[in-house]
Amino acid sequence: MKKAAAEEAKPNRDITAPKNTWDFQDMDGYRAAHAIVDVLRAAEVAQIFGQSCPTAIFLAAEKVGIRQIGYRTENAGVAMADGSARTSNKIAVVTAQNGPAAALLVAGLAEALKASVPILAIVQEVPQTTADKNAFQELDHEKIFSGCTKWVRRINLASRAAEYTSRAIRIATSGRPGPVVLLVSPDVLTQPAPTFESYFPDGGEAFGVFPADRFSPAPALIEKLAALLASAKRPLIVAGGGVHHSGACEVLTKLQDLAGVPVATTNMGKGAINEDHPLSIGVIGNTMGTRAPTKFFLPYIQSVDLVIFVGTRTNENGTAGWTLFPSDATYVQIDIDPEELGRNYPALRLQGDAREALTSLYTMLLQQDATAANNRARSLAKSFEDARSRHREEIKPYTEVDRSPLRPEQIMSELAAQSGDITWVADASYASIWLVQYIKCIAPGTRFITPRGIAGLGWGFPMAIGAKLSSPASRVICLTGDGGFAHCWAELETARRHNVPVTIIVLNNGVLGFQINAEESRFNTHTDVCHFGPIDHVAIAKACSCDGQSVNTVTELKEALAKAAKSDIPFVIDVNTDPSAFPPLTAFERQHRALDT
Repeated sequence: MKKAAAEEAKPNRDITAPKNTWDFQDMDGYRAAHAIVDVLRAAEVAQIFGQSCPTAIFLAAEKVGIRQIGYRTENAGVAMADGSARTSNKIAVVTAQNGPAAALLVAGLAEALKASVPILAIVQEVPQTTADKNAFQELDHEKIFSGCTKWVRRINLASRAAEYTSRAIRIATSGRPGPVVLLVSPDVLTQPAPTFESYFPDGGEAFGVFPADRFSPAPALIEKLAALLASAKRPLIVAGGGVHHSGACEVLTKLQDLAGVPVATTNMGKGAINEDHPLSIGVIGNTMGTRAPTKFFLPYIQSVDLVIFVGTRTNENGTAGWTLFPSDATYVQIDIDPEELGRNYPALRLQGDAREALTSLYTMLLQQDATAANNRARSLAKSFEDARSRHREEIKPYTEVDRSPLRPEQIMSELAAQSGDITWVADASYASIWLVQYIKCIAPGTRFITPRGIAGLGWGFPMAIGAKLSSPASRVICLTGDGGFAHCWAELETARRHNVPVTIIVLNNGVLGFQINAEESRFNTHTDVCHFGPIDHVAIAKACSCDGQSVNTVTELKEALAKAAKSDIPFVIDVNTDPSAFPPLTAFERQHRALDT
C-alpha cells in the first residue's frame, strides 16, 4: 500500500515536463505553417529571405513554389527584403531564428520604418512549453522590435495563424508603409489549423501591394493649394521617396508641365522626375557645394515664395539642417502620415496619398487659365539653363582629365553612359551621394535605391540582390565604398548560389571617407582608424565563384563595364579611387581643393 501511495504521489512527468526543442514535429495534414504560407502566396510573395528557421514555414513554402533565399547574415537578409519591396512595391518577407539572429534584424527594420518600406519579419521563438525557463537563445522579442516597427504580434493559436498574417500584411502596406513582426514558436507552426480561404473583398489595390489604401485630401484644401500655386512667382515642389511609393511620378511630370512649376527631389525622391526637363532642379539638400549639379540653383531655392513638400519627411539632410528654404515662404505639405504634416515647417496640411493628391490638383488646374504658368515657365527656363551650364563648366576638370587614382566624378561619368533598363543601388554614406548627384535621371520612375532611412553602412549590395530578384529583367548596378562592402562580402556567395547577376562597383580608396571629412571639419584632424589596409576585392569575388576586374584607368573601367553587362554571374569592378575625393557636401566646402587642370 505504501508503495502504491508513493507512486500516486509522483508528479506526472509527461504533463509537467517541457517538450524538448528537438522533438519530432509532424507536418502531415494542414498546419499553421501552411496557413501562413497560403496567405503569403495570396499576397504574391515570390521569395522569403531566410536561413533555416522557421523550418516549418520553408517546408510549406517550397511546396507552393515560394523560393527560399538563404542569406549569410540576418542584417544583410533584411536589406535584401528592403530592396525587393522598394523595387516591386509589394510586401517582402524575411525570417530569423530567436535570440541573436532576431536581434540582427533590428537595424534593417529601423531603416525600413524610417524609409516607409513594408517588410514582414517572421521570427521564430522558443517552444511555448519552454518559454520563460531560460530556454536556449530565449529573448524578449517584443521589446526588441517595439521601437523599429509599426506593429508586433505573437501567434499563440494555430487557428489564428492566417488571420494574424493577413492582418500583418494589411498593416505593413496601409497608411504610411513600414515593417511589421510576427512572433511564432515552432510548436504552434506544426499544430493543425483551419484551411485559409483567399478572399479579400475590400481592397482597391491587390493584396500585398502598397499603398493598400488611397485617398485624396479634401477638395477645399486642393482648391486652396491651386490658388497658392497660381499666385506664386517663385514656387518649388520638393518630391520625396513617398512619390515613388505612391507611383506618382507620371502625374508629377504632367503637373510640372501644366503648372510651370520647378521640381527638386530629395535623395530618396531621386528618379521621380526627368532631370533634363527645363524646370527640373535635381537633388537638393546638404549636398549643394562646389561640383554639385544644383549648386547654381541655390539663389532660386533661397528666394522661393511657395514650397510644396510631397512625400518627404523634411529631414535634416534634405533641408540642409532646416536652413535651405526662406522663413517667409508659404509652405504646403502632402503626406499620407499626419505626424509628418507640419513637423518641421508650418504648412498647409494635406493628408492623403501623393498620387491621388497630385491628380486632384492637376485636374483642378486643367480648368484654369494657364497663361501665368506658361509665362513663369519661360522666364525660369532661361535662368535654369544658365545654372546647368555653369555646373558643366565647373565639373569639367573632374571628368575630362584622366587621373590616377580615378576621381569619383570620372567613374560616375562612365556609369552615366550605361544604357538600357537599369535599377541603380548605392550603399550608405558617400556612395549614395555620388550616385544621386551624378547619374542623371531621364525617365521618371527610374529607381535609385539608397539606404537613407537611417543610412546603415553595408546595406547597398544586399539591397541590390533584393532589387534584382524582384526585377530580374532589369540590370542592377550597385555602387559601394570599400568600407561598406566589407560589411557584406559574404553575400557574394549568396548572389552566386541563387544566380543573381548584379554589377558591383567598389570605390576602393582605403579610407572611411565621410569619417575623415567629418573629423577634419570638427577637429582639423582625423583618427588613425579612418585608414585601412589594401584589399583585393576581385580575389574575394573569385573566391566566391563570381567574376570581376580591377580598374586603374578610364579605359579599363569602360572594358570592365562592358564585361559586367554581359556577365550572367555577379561581377565586381574594383576601382582604384582617389582617397582625397569627397562629394559636394556643403558642410565640408572649406575642405575642397581645386584640381590642377
